[in-house]
Parts: sequence; C-alpha cells; structure tokens
Amino acid sequence: MTAGSASPRPAAFREASRVLTSVLAPIERRVLVAMAQRMPRAIGPDHLTALALLAMVGAGLSYWLSATTPVGLVLVVVCLAINWFGDSLDGTLARVRHQPRPRYGFYVDHVVDSIGAACLLGGLAMSGHMHPPVALGLLAAYLLLASESYLATHAVGEFRLSYFKVGPTELRILLAIGTLTLLWQPTVHIGPWTMRLFDVGGAIAIVALVVTFLVAAGRHTRMLYLAEPVPPPPDAALTSHAPRPALDSRTEPVR
Repeated sequence: MTAGSASPRPAAFREASRVLTSVLAPIERRVLVAMAQRMPRAIGPDHLTALALLAMVGAGLSYWLSATTPVGLVLVVVCLAINWFGDSLDGTLARVRHQPRPRYGFYVDHVVDSIGAACLLGGLAMSGHMHPPVALGLLAAYLLLASESYLATHAVGEFRLSYFKVGPTELRILLAIGTLTLLWQPTVHIGPWTMRLFDVGGAIAIVALVVTFLVAAGRHTRMLYLAEPVPPPPDAALTSHAPRPALDSRTEPVR
C-alpha cells in the first residue's frame, strides 16, 4: 500500500439478532418508540448514552452518601430511573431515525454498562448496606454473565438481553424496590442470625447469575459443537488406502 492510498474499508458486518423476552418488553418497546419519535433533534443517541453513564455514577455516589443520610437511597432510585431513560432509549432513537451504528453502538453501550456496574457496586460496598466481598462477588458474577453474552453475540449471532423473563428493566425495578426497603428494614432475620438485607439479596443474585451463566454457556457450547463437528484429517482419504509398512521385531509404533 502506498503512502497516499486510502485505508482499507472494514469488512461487512452482520448485526446479531436481539433477543428480549422479558415480562415488560412489549410495553417498554412501545413506550420507547413513542418517546424516540418525540425526542428533539438536538438530542442524539450519544447524549443518551452519556446520560446513562452519569446516572450510574450518580447511583454509586448516592449509595455512598446513604452511609450518612437516607436521602442517598432516594437519590439512588432517581438515578436508576434516569439510567433506564438513557440506556434504553439510545439504541431505539438511532433505529427510529434510521441512523444505526451497530458496531459502535454495541461496543460503546457495553463498555458503559461495565463501568456503570463497577460504579454502582463500588458505591454499595462503601454504603454499609452490603459487605464489600458480597459486592465484589456480585460484580464478578455480573461480568461473567455479560462476557458470555458478548461471546455468544459473536459466535452464535444472538444477542440475548433477558433470561428467564427478566431483563435490565426488571432488574432496575427490583433494585429500586430493595433500595427503598432499606429505609425502614435494613436487616433481615434468618433463624437466629440478623443479616443485612442487601447481603442476603446479593448472595441470591450471585447464585442466580452464576446459574444463568452455566445454563447459557452449556446451551451455546452444545449448539456450536453440533454446528461444527470435528472434521476428518485433510489426508484421511489418501492415507486410508495407502499400504501400511510392515513392522519387524526391531521397530515399535510411535505413540
């Protein structure tokens, strides 16, 4: 390639099919399309993605603030609502305006999701409502499932956004309900033990995420194994009819 020649164009990209079968998905889809159709032209998908990230950073800081004042818990719920608005609407807005950027959008959106999850759970770890090891385990379980989803998007061509009828919106609602519950019931009694509410909830979430990861990984591994059976050696047709050399007592087959 000469110094003045143009750089090669990227290879053709085939967008993976989106799978979203959560409980609220049908209603949410109609609401998002209606909101996107009414969105001012000055606001673009990147603005909404940035808003979603700032909201998750705000949620983490609000959890940290809740260690000193319960106002922080209320602010967490507000930030989760703002995050839903930005994170759910950015892709819908691009599709409604017929301006999709599938590779850029997929990459940036999930980098933002990973940063947001780290901020959210980091704030929880410093809030006093969840022990840091539980928060770290929850972050690890989330990233484990997320990585399986991203790998399946490339290898299987299926981008799954929900599992067992639960998607990102349902998870935000559950987290918001739990956060508000902390205002009057920060602990629970299990037999003779008194435990933090979010420690119990976090442990349940870790188990659920890990089990979901194992189910999804097993399903996709089997699917790919059947789709790509082990091919025969390239020279199998030739070597099967070739005469085999005789072995004398001084030679042994190589193992």
